[in-house]
Amino acid sequence: MATLHPNYSLSTSSMEGDHIKICHWLTPLSWLYGLGVTLRDILYESGVLKSRSFDIPIISVGNITVGGTGKTPHTEYLIRLLSERYQVGVLSRGYKRKTKGYRLATSSTPMREIGDEPFQMKQKFPQIFMAVDRDRCEGIERLCCANIRPPVDVILLDDAFQHRAVKPGVNIVLMDYHRLVYFDKLLPAGRLREPVSSLRRADIVIVTKCPPQIKTMEERGITRSLDLQAWQKIYFTTFRYQALRHLASGREMPLERLRQNDYAVILLTGIATPRQMEYDLRKVCDFTSLHFPDHHNFTRKDLAAVERIIQQAQSHQREVIVITTEKDATRLTPLLNANSGRKKPYRGALPDVLHVLPIEVQFLDNQAEDFNHNILSYVQEHSRNR
Repeated sequence: MATLHPNYSLSTSSMEGDHIKICHWLTPLSWLYGLGVTLRDILYESGVLKSRSFDIPIISVGNITVGGTGKTPHTEYLIRLLSERYQVGVLSRGYKRKTKGYRLATSSTPMREIGDEPFQMKQKFPQIFMAVDRDRCEGIERLCCANIRPPVDVILLDDAFQHRAVKPGVNIVLMDYHRLVYFDKLLPAGRLREPVSSLRRADIVIVTKCPPQIKTMEERGITRSLDLQAWQKIYFTTFRYQALRHLASGREMPLERLRQNDYAVILLTGIATPRQMEYDLRKVCDFTSLHFPDHHNFTRKDLAAVERIIQQAQSHQREVIVITTEKDATRLTPLLNANSGRKKPYRGALPDVLHVLPIEVQFLDNQAEDFNHNILSYVQEHSRNR
């Protein structure tokens, strides 16, 4: 067995969903954290702190937990939906980028300047305006300025539910089916950024990563437990996996082929909650899972451990396939690219066997039409060109 880097975990088995783990000894700190969040909410609701509205349709996609709810796939769903009719702008904080202030991405902007998720979206949807700015009000103003051509028709705010300085027209909150918020606790004992009561600010709640065969009674139970208002909408989504794509050549391979051949499969991830992907992939094949922390900056030392596992499998005369996510591929590519200006180009086997597993959002219970109608109606009614 290969020697493991301390920054990641290796597993060969998985079960459906994440278990909620509560650090009860940190509960007193959660009370203090909750007091701070509540005070901030009171200041905004009383008008002491101001929320600013804009004369352009703004849709926020966020959550009340720390990471792992599927914001990027759902934002990409909205991009696909809206880009057919409107010029879309996306504004993100740009988590872990190496720059500050406002940045408007181009097709040649490197990942380090805008962050991995904005980079992924700009590469997949070159027609959008992709910007990053910690100050969302400033970012919206810059996206709406006169020198942006063609003019932006609608702005998607990525991970902005807690950014109350902006008052979006539609507030979408995501929650992981396997970590339902009413079982969780506030940071640092749990993973809640805000109390569950903050869901009253949401216009739409989406329960993500659901089993495709979720029962209607279970959906009703979740809806009742969230205690939503009559005007609030709730939807349930799952992930739909696309064909594997070879990272270097772009060549596609049906996922089902893993079931038909005796491949040695390695799942390489650096995302918050990979366990649903592990569970789904386990239905197709056996594999070894190497899990790094979310937004992990991969190093040559990390990849050396992967190479050792590849060599071990190849020594048993097995063909190797390494699978990673689209987000992880954006951070792996600079390390593997021989033309990246490095003095020592990457010489290992990983570039030859590395495949990306794209995912798309699928609404359950035929809810897509209703969701699409609500989003398109809002944008049309609030368009500056109406």
